[in-house]
Amino acid sequence: MKRTGVLAALPEEPRERLMALSREVTFDVGTRIFEEGGRADRFWVIRTGNIELDIHVPGRRAAVVETLGPGRMLGWSWLCPPHQWHLGAEAASPVRAWEFGAADVLELCARDPELDHALLMYVIEVIGRRLRAARTRLLDLYGPYGSGSQE
Repeated sequence: MKRTGVLAALPEEPRERLMALSREVTFDVGTRIFEEGGRADRFWVIRTGNIELDIHVPGRRAAVVETLGPGRMLGWSWLCPPHQWHLGAEAASPVRAWEFGAADVLELCARDPELDHALLMYVIEVIGRRLRAARTRLLDLYGPYGSGSQE
């Protein structure tokens, strides 16, 4: 299987140590995986399927801001205090994923500077991408015509 996303971004030995902490999980289509504002104590790497990230919009239905597929990391809020989800997530199709408990990963990172650095650099990229995607999508939905275009 070709590695993509976070698993491709990590050097081999730290990746193997991280994967030793994982457990396989599945989500049926329509399953709410987490809610914005909830306690963020884990993350996932998607193996198959798609997950929609959404953001609460007062007075309106939650807006889907990004769809994640295989290889992508679901959840970064576990790394940043106050450890609350910044978005919501729902399975858009049947999903298989690896789940990681935040406490175990943070403990491993404290002992493994190579993993710590590589994972932190990857999560920073994810945060930036998600912020841009949310901004663009909200401007597309609610801003003046053409304001969400970045091109």
